Amino acid sequence: MWGLVRLLLAWLGGWGCMGRLAAPARAWAGSRGGPGPALLRTRRSWVWNQFFVIEEYAGPEPVLIGKLHSDVDRGEGRTKYLLTGEGAGTVFVIDEATGNIHVTKSLDREEKAQYVLLAQAVDRASNRPLEPPSEFIIKVQDINDNPPIFPLGPYHATVPEMSNVGTSVIQVTAHDADDPSYGNSAKLVYTVLDGLPFFSVDPQTGVVRTAVPNMDRETQEEFLVVIQAKDMGGHVGGLSGSTTVTVTLSDVNDNPPKFPQSLYQFSVVETAGPGTLVGRLQAQDPDLGDNALMAYSILDGEGSEAFSIGTDSRGRDGLLTVRKPLDFETRRSYSFRVEATNTLIDPAYLRRGPFKDVASVRVAVQDAPEPPAFSQAAYHLSVPENKAPGTLVGQVSASDLDSPASPIYSILPHSDPERCFSIEPEDGTIRTAVPLDREARVWHNLTVLATELDSSAQASRVQVAIQTLDENDNAPQLAEPYDTFVCDSAAPGQLIQVIRALDRDEVGNSSRVSLQGPLGPDANFTIRDNRDGSASLLLPSRAAPPRQAPYLVPIELWDWGQPALSSTATVTVSVCRCRPDGSVASCRPEAQLSPTGLSTGALLAIITCVGTLLALAVLFVALRRQKQEALMVLEEEDVRENIITYDDEGGGEEDTEAFDISALQNPDGAAPPAPGPAARRDVLPWARAPRQPRPPGPADVAQLLALRLREADDDPSVPPYDSVQVYGYEGRGSSCGSLSSLGSGSEIGGAPGPAEPLDDWGPLFRTLAELYGAKEPPAP
Repeated sequence: MWGLVRLLLAWLGGWGCMGRLAAPARAWAGSRGGPGPALLRTRRSWVWNQFFVIEEYAGPEPVLIGKLHSDVDRGEGRTKYLLTGEGAGTVFVIDEATGNIHVTKSLDREEKAQYVLLAQAVDRASNRPLEPPSEFIIKVQDINDNPPIFPLGPYHATVPEMSNVGTSVIQVTAHDADDPSYGNSAKLVYTVLDGLPFFSVDPQTGVVRTAVPNMDRETQEEFLVVIQAKDMGGHVGGLSGSTTVTVTLSDVNDNPPKFPQSLYQFSVVETAGPGTLVGRLQAQDPDLGDNALMAYSILDGEGSEAFSIGTDSRGRDGLLTVRKPLDFETRRSYSFRVEATNTLIDPAYLRRGPFKDVASVRVAVQDAPEPPAFSQAAYHLSVPENKAPGTLVGQVSASDLDSPASPIYSILPHSDPERCFSIEPEDGTIRTAVPLDREARVWHNLTVLATELDSSAQASRVQVAIQTLDENDNAPQLAEPYDTFVCDSAAPGQLIQVIRALDRDEVGNSSRVSLQGPLGPDANFTIRDNRDGSASLLLPSRAAPPRQAPYLVPIELWDWGQPALSSTATVTVSVCRCRPDGSVASCRPEAQLSPTGLSTGALLAIITCVGTLLALAVLFVALRRQKQEALMVLEEEDVRENIITYDDEGGGEEDTEAFDISALQNPDGAAPPAPGPAARRDVLPWARAPRQPRPPGPADVAQLLALRLREADDDPSVPPYDSVQVYGYEGRGSSCGSLSSLGSGSEIGGAPGPAEPLDDWGPLFRTLAELYGAKEPPAP
């Protein structure tokens, strides 16, 4: 059986943790598998658990940190000690014979705090375990080798100005990599290195607080505070680290606005319109942002009537502007007070108020040349219609305070294009220039111009509206031409038509217009006045005698104006034949004489016959067109009417020998040319020459061509240029044969030349005569 394994602590000089571990002994006894009951060893009085080694130790030789020894090792060299686990063989080595454990290099606790290893004693010869393996831990003992650091530094913080003492600003936190459970290597203490006396720091928590009251941002806005963290509880020999905290004081509204001067003086010209900028007032407020926003107001009523003040887009400056028109002649200066007030006031700082300031303002009004000013902004005049030219309409008046002279008045032409009015240049009296008609135009809108006598640039305008007053100068008339009808079977007293009257005068639609028809027992129709500007056309009790022509009913209209006007009109009434439902069947005279009309069957028969005739006509035209197209196809097949086009280019003089032109000439049939000069082809003849009668039977084509040419030359109705003539005659015979150049021989050794000169063929063949009439010069 194995003995106990002893643990020697080289540096601590003590034993490991004490205790008893019986279970491994039992397991080992059971694993031996010997006969008989298992024997339990209870003699082991201590067990080792862990070793310690100081970090960062760097000696010249490996350091002994402990020793393993077994009771079965009697010093005979038969026992071998083995070490496995973390760092075994590299960091930690064991002497196989003695069991001494050494550390071979310096260790850093911050990299690895402990190592877990497995120790075992085996037989050197057979490697048979002498005791079960035991696990133990080697811990690296910490030393103070790491200074504190601030991982989040440097810091930035903000605290309102004027804060009370002890106001929390920010909390800083430092970290120490040393073991906090061993000694004071990781016990930190915070202190302020720079930033006193304005700020302090809590030594344990690192909370930075204000240390003095009433810190003013306007005096100093930013502070740089240096905080130190020291380990070993702050004692001498401890390591330290530092960081910076940039503290910015935020603004609060603790300063009232202040005008830099007590009196502001401005000037403005009297012609400045409302909204014109007079000046800018700048009150100073050292605060920032919304705390520096200000509102301006005018305290005195004298200035508030003529001027107004507001703030600019930044909300800092006051803008003084004109509120109403100014007049140098009426008032030359204004004096008032302006107040500037903070718009946002913090109640916590009311004791530092009041947050407003007052300054005096004086505005001088400057004189400027002014145009004449009309006594009214607009004029409204009236004149009756139909008055004679020169009738007084009214008068406009303008005055100029800069000049005692009266201005010159005129009417702008574009406002009175018809020249209906005139104005006196000296006094502004407006009169009519032509008689006015209210029914043509009711209102006349004039623009009157008043100009200074000494300066035409100084002028002002005014609108003058002239209303044309109505007079009873239009007689009433019918609202529209009335052409109505009545059924021949209508009962006496039946309403035929409601007739309405129209009066073009001003109250024509509301004034009373009376209507009256023909009177007496012989009247065919009755007119009843409805007393509302209309009348009813009725059948009398006695039926109207039948007649073919329409009835013309005279009507008299008159109004009740002063003086009363009247007119006459005529209403046309036709007597028609009506259907049982009252609709008109016919109003023609022959319809009244015919007792009955055509029946529906007769109308259908007439329509059928007309449709049949149209179908036959269309069929006949189609057949004839088809026949003509067939004849045209046959005519196109006639070789004599075809024009053959060859795509070969002429060879110059060789073309004169391509075919025999003498075959086209027939001197026997050619008619002698007409005596006298040849006819002009570029001008129209003075008189139309009588067309010569066509010969009954030309003997040759040339004679026919000459005849047709002469007729064309002498005919002034044809255009003065060549045209294609189509002849339906070929002639009795031709000796030319084919005109193709394929079968023609050259003139040398060929057929003889033409029997007559080519010049006699006329102007159309002049080019042909020039080509084939000239003889080829002999070869050199």
